[in-house]
Amino acid sequence: MSPTICTFNDSAHRAQVIALWEAVFGYETAHNRPALAIEKKLAVEDGLFFVAIIDDKIIGTIMAGYDGHRGWIYSVAVHPDYQKQGVGSKLVTHAERALIARGCMKVNLQIVAGNESVTAFYASLGYAVEPRVSMGKRIQENITP
Repeated sequence: MSPTICTFNDSAHRAQVIALWEAVFGYETAHNRPALAIEKKLAVEDGLFFVAIIDDKIIGTIMAGYDGHRGWIYSVAVHPDYQKQGVGSKLVTHAERALIARGCMKVNLQIVAGNESVTAFYASLGYAVEPRVSMGKRIQENITP
């Protein structure tokens, strides 16, 4: 059965998304806590947070972002029972189409080093490793305890 992909609805989807992310991602740092990530994404009000649903069950998620130049893909998660069935590909394609509709010229994403299976997944969708150094800085005052 193919999932339906729709825009995240906070009241209908939040609890299931949090449970999915905790199961798929784990989370070791405060800035990645699911509830906080959802709050920050909803505050942007860009309509780029999508869920995959089968029989009223959230089986996948993807968030995208667009700054007017580049697009980003985040939080691609597929429930383990539905992995390797095309759900992730369908989510990425859906997010890419939403970014393209906004005028996006390039989509970026980041993968934790050493995660070869995820690297292979994105390579199968046309993404390539680029010679870049990814740097980050956490802004502690925006990360609530």
